[in-house]
Amino acid sequence: MSTSASEQACRWLSIVGIGEDGLAGLSASARAFVADAKILVGGARHLAMLPDDGRERLTWTTPLSRLVDDILRRRPAPVCVLATGDPMHFGIGVTLAKRVPVAEMAIVPSVSAFSLACARLGWPLAEVEALTLHGRPLALLNGFLAPGARLLALSQNCATPAAVAAHLCARGYGRSHLTVLEHMGGPRERITAGTAKDWRVDGIADLNTVAIACVADEDAPLLPRIPGLPDEAFRHDGQLTKRELRAMTLAALAPVPGQLLWDVGAGCGSVAIEWLRCHPTCRAAAVERDAARRALIADNAAALGVPRLEIVAGSAPEALASLPPPDAVFIGGGATTPDLFETCWTALRPGGRLVANVVTVEGEQRLAAWRTAVGGALTRIAIARAEPLGPLSGWRPLLPVTQFAAVKR
Repeated sequence: MSTSASEQACRWLSIVGIGEDGLAGLSASARAFVADAKILVGGARHLAMLPDDGRERLTWTTPLSRLVDDILRRRPAPVCVLATGDPMHFGIGVTLAKRVPVAEMAIVPSVSAFSLACARLGWPLAEVEALTLHGRPLALLNGFLAPGARLLALSQNCATPAAVAAHLCARGYGRSHLTVLEHMGGPRERITAGTAKDWRVDGIADLNTVAIACVADEDAPLLPRIPGLPDEAFRHDGQLTKRELRAMTLAALAPVPGQLLWDVGAGCGSVAIEWLRCHPTCRAAAVERDAARRALIADNAAALGVPRLEIVAGSAPEALASLPPPDAVFIGGGATTPDLFETCWTALRPGGRLVANVVTVEGEQRLAAWRTAVGGALTRIAIARAEPLGPLSGWRPLLPVTQFAAVKR
């Protein structure tokens, strides 16, 4: 589809990806956006690639929202933002696209660090997990560690590779192979490799990407992303949705990329955490009134690689008032609380799923009433586990659980 002159005129903001080769590596259209801009934006390294011709320059701020506000105040003057590689892959373009209509922007990507790293290593990009540790905790890695996995991570700075190596050792992945790629595509490019447990490399540049070929120790826990992690994967005080029931609960909740879950009465957060592990764009809010349990939720979320879990302090339904509408709701505790079901059902988006588990007769009565009111299904779940019984084994039953599941039509 062609772009008219009027459409081009309203594009006051350009975002240009630039590599280590500077202006020489830009396409003609990218160079034109740089040349026509009245305001130039970028890091000190990006702006140093341009001749100092007196134009206004803005550099990154902390928090970044201040810089975005400064950029928006210059509308409609032509602004060109310079970014490393592909601005839409964990870059400034993602942030700006949340505030500026795409019709007002022109985005010209360069080769991303992930593409360059895969070219250097001979890794298929489609088979690699790409993530960023820039401004994010190392706990993010935990959701991707698996035997044989290949990870590429954008670094925060020169200290990131050593921190990654130490983190891998602590998680039972000390034999993993690390490759640090600095200043890719320019004259200062350097590639350094070694194992996590033997990593002793100094003098790493701030601009680097870490490649991890995961090798698990023999005693490293296997934590797949499919719901139903072992109960031992969670710290808890007894308030834990057991493994088998948790897997059935997540199946009924049906995690969809980008959707939001309310985990009401979250306990140790196991359901919300497994929801988030299903896809990097899934979102969840764990609502828990007990402070000690909220601390357990935070520990579990970090250990299992989903530090983005939102933890909400307070009792439902009052604590739900400030949350955005959910796509799915799990009620793991407090099913008999007045107005809880009504609040959750009203807030639920059309097509959303509500799932509740109870173990009491009073809870079952509440679920039966809700089934009459809105439809849905009731399921009785009985689980028994084989445990030692003297020199032999016997079946030890868990408390039977009644599960209600409904879709809001």
